[in-house]
Formats: sequence, structure tokens, C-alpha cells
Amino acid sequence: MDGIKITTLAQRPELAERLWDMKDTWPEFAQHDSIAWLLYPRMVKELADYVLVATDGDAVIARGFSVPFAQHAPGRDGVLPARGWDQVLMWAFSDLRRGVAPDTVSAIEITVATDRLGEGLSGRMLAAMRENARARGFAEVVAPVRPSGKPAEPETPIEEYAYRTREDGLPYDPWLRVHVRAGAVIDSVAPLSMTITGSLAEWREWTGLPFDTTGPVRVQGALAPVRCEAEQGYAAYVEPNVWVRHPLDRPAREASVRA
Repeated sequence: MDGIKITTLAQRPELAERLWDMKDTWPEFAQHDSIAWLLYPRMVKELADYVLVATDGDAVIARGFSVPFAQHAPGRDGVLPARGWDQVLMWAFSDLRRGVAPDTVSAIEITVATDRLGEGLSGRMLAAMRENARARGFAEVVAPVRPSGKPAEPETPIEEYAYRTREDGLPYDPWLRVHVRAGAVIDSVAPLSMTITGSLAEWREWTGLPFDTTGPVRVQGALAPVRCEAEQGYAAYVEPNVWVRHPLDRPAREASVRA
């Protein structure tokens, strides 16, 4: 019998310190985004109703972070930002600080333990995130999706990759396909969704690569090349994501993507 339970962190606060116990597939460099360093602890403490945890017995096997924000606030007007992941996190905590009522939930992360991959847990976590938002009165979930197949072709423009489809009309990318099957539509691309900068020494430590020549560097797990500025002593990674919208009155498995 399936013993997997998915709850919010607010329901299981004792799991807060265990969210990071499981082994995951995030590349080392991705753990050095400055916005994440600043705001992940605050999501755990201040937005526990929007943090999901999957357990199997005593083991934490998946986690999901989301944030409520005011998508239709003046100056935003329902347009999902080009700065994607970083921007929506900043909007969410700005709204929280100023007491602005949220109207939308944005997914931030869904991560599955490496030894539980291939069991459909990512789809279950996404469904739970949608249901959690619906139960709290929201009509839409959005997500700056990190396409799982994009690291295989980092030079491909994100606009081209995002709208590539299979013969059945579903997205070519596996993670985008999970979202569309769950009821999402592709909205737009976020060409600078996450920005990670570091010294050449830091990038060498994170990747094991020399970072000694100015120009683009292919890094395992990166969705686009990292730009090395050898003479200036730093390198910068600008990650593109794909915005999807989940209208919560839209049934799963009846979605289509923009042509």
C-alpha cells in the first residue's frame, strides 16, 4: 500500500530541518543564487502554508516550495516577469511586508529525492501544489519552469526550446510536459530568470572546470553557457526559464501549448 503522504510544512513543522536531508539532483552552482540564500529560510518560517513535504514513513522524499504574490498589482498588470524566478520571489516578500493581498501562487521548486525518481512523485507534488492553492481561494498557479532537458543543449535559444513539441502536440521537454498534462499552458519565456555570479575560484570549486579563458563555458546542469570573464576575475550565469500558467478550473490532461 502506498504510504506516501504530502502535507504542508505548517501541518508538519517538525520537518523544517529535514527538508534538506534528501539527496537531490541540483547542480552545485545552482545552490549559490543570492536570492535563494536570502529568501529560502523566510519561506520556511513565514510561508509554511505554501511549503509541501512528501514523506514515506519517516523519510522525506520530496519537497515543494511556492509563494503567494499579487500578479495583478499596479505596475505588474498580470504580466509574468522576464526575471522569472528571482523576481517572483522578491515580489512575494515585498507584498508580504507591505500587506498587499496576493491573487496568485507561484511555484518555486519541486525536488524529488534521487532514489525516488521515476515514481511519478514530481507530478503528485505538482497536483498537491495546485490543490493547496485552490483550497486557499486562488484561481491560478504560475511557475517559472526549469526545463529538465535543456542542459543537453545549452546553446539552443530558450524561445525555440520552450515551444518545441512532439508529434502528439505535447512539449518536447519532459518537465514542461508534466505541467501541461496537469492543466498548464505555456505563457512566455523568462530569459533572465536566475542570475548567479562568482569569482573564478568559486566557479572552479563549484564545477571542477578551469575557468581560465574569456568566453562561454559549458557547465554540467546549466541551461545556458556560463560567461567567463577571465581578465576581470569573475563568471556569470543567466538562466532562462519558461513561464507556465495553471488555471485551477482547467482539468488535467486537457491542456494544449501555444503554436
